[in-house]
Amino acid sequence: MLASPAYDVALILDKGQRDTQEDAISARVFDSASAGYVVIADGMGGHDAGEIASELVISAWCDIMDAQLDGPEPVEGDLLDALPIAAMQANTAVGDHGDEHRVKLGSTLLGILMLGQRVFWISIGDSPLYLFRDDRLTQINEDHSMAPAIDAKVAEGTLSSEEARAHPDRNQLTSVIMGGEIRQVDCPEKALNLVASDLLVLGSDGLQFLSDPEIEGLLRVHAQSPARDIADTLLQALKSKNDPGQDNIAIAVVKPAGT
Repeated sequence: MLASPAYDVALILDKGQRDTQEDAISARVFDSASAGYVVIADGMGGHDAGEIASELVISAWCDIMDAQLDGPEPVEGDLLDALPIAAMQANTAVGDHGDEHRVKLGSTLLGILMLGQRVFWISIGDSPLYLFRDDRLTQINEDHSMAPAIDAKVAEGTLSSEEARAHPDRNQLTSVIMGGEIRQVDCPEKALNLVASDLLVLGSDGLQFLSDPEIEGLLRVHAQSPARDIADTLLQALKSKNDPGQDNIAIAVVKPAGT
């Protein structure tokens, strides 16, 4: 008897209003082990270099995680150790390519590992990981950019919400994969335990051309739809804005089996 799919996963990649695609995304589900992963990388470095950086990150991540999950009996401790190892491998790959070709390039990394109903993650940069639960949207990973510090000034009353959204340093990264020291890594040891009605949404920062309340409102309406329909709904909402500055878009939607 074939195992039932452990997760409903959908991926979308779109150039937005950019001339090139510097985001990359991949996923794999291992139904026999009730395990899987999703990884998103948002490259930077100008023409071609950003695309190369994100693909190097995705390739390094998949090589490490596939080697663990393709075994006959994956060991949980080894899988969890593989998260930082995959990030280090990606960092090395980007650094080596930059040194060899004398080009400066970098990328964010957001990767999740799903083991049954538990989710572990590692993130470097500003690609968001959202949990939609009980009709509420929460970003559960850290934002390694200047945005949190700028938003804190709104809470202090020293900046308006409009000034914060338009701040020129808002998207400046405080941690990134470039081959050197990685200043901040978000990789909690404690898992997120999913319940049947949960949704996970992963994205590059291009998804955040929709505000959190806008994303939450769309998910409230479409939460019972298949993952592919939810992902497409988010993409169409971004396209309907017709924002001339729309960045590349990478979106993954994950639903536990049975939702």
